Amino acid sequence: MECFKKTNGLRLHYLDQQGAGPTLLLMPGLTANAHSFDGLVAKGLTQSVRLLAVDLRGRGLSDKPASGYTLADHALDILGLLDHLGLSQVILGGHSYGGLLSMYIAHRYPERVEKLVVIDAAAEMHPDTRKLIQPAIDRLGKRVPSWETYLAAVKIMPFFYKWWDPAIESYFRADVETQADGSVIARSRPEAIVEAVEHVLAEDWQSKLATIRQPALLLNATGAYGLPGAPPLLPAKQAKATASALPLGQYAEVPGNHITMLYGEGAKQIVKEIVKFVAD
Repeated sequence: MECFKKTNGLRLHYLDQQGAGPTLLLMPGLTANAHSFDGLVAKGLTQSVRLLAVDLRGRGLSDKPASGYTLADHALDILGLLDHLGLSQVILGGHSYGGLLSMYIAHRYPERVEKLVVIDAAAEMHPDTRKLIQPAIDRLGKRVPSWETYLAAVKIMPFFYKWWDPAIESYFRADVETQADGSVIARSRPEAIVEAVEHVLAEDWQSKLATIRQPALLLNATGAYGLPGAPPLLPAKQAKATASALPLGQYAEVPGNHITMLYGEGAKQIVKEIVKFVAD
């Protein structure tokens, strides 16, 4: 169900996927939107949890202020949403940037987080992370003649090499806004995303890990983030180090790469790991 709530001075968009079990709130990656987790829903996640998937400020259908993209700003948005929904505590998690934001909230507001689900994010990422994520930022702010042209360009991105799952198209549909002439443009503004990147990379993540006392599950995609032979965006060594540094951390590998892990066999494994983790 598509929902909007006023929180922390802006309108936040989220998907409320009603299901049995506790509430799991998931936050998407750096330039991503709430439909990032449609693949997990397709593999049965909401049979075990109520899933709240959020468009962070500046993304998707949420409001897009000119500035205010610190982790503290994002955290207050999420806490405000929880307050509006009458949720004093949830299982909190996210993918990539959303995973880092979930760790920040667990560190800063521990009373609001029951358990933590971190999907392909760690205190130390690949040393070339800026370079690896640049294609995702480069597409922002550019008008593309049509949805079909946009999708065709997406399909040939290196990290989709010989892979495509139609389930991901709902995410890319939500990624762009269609103009009157039929052209499309990404909803996220490049200036907002660059600001968010600078703030997240400036954080001292290592110092925060030992303070996170909630049970935490770190899910890591080990597939190539690019053409064959490319490294994963989050190498297993760094992911395992973060899981080990968390006092109650667990680690699990997932097939696929940083993006494809959320669909198909990767999604199936993620759902299996989350359901087990939630039930423990």
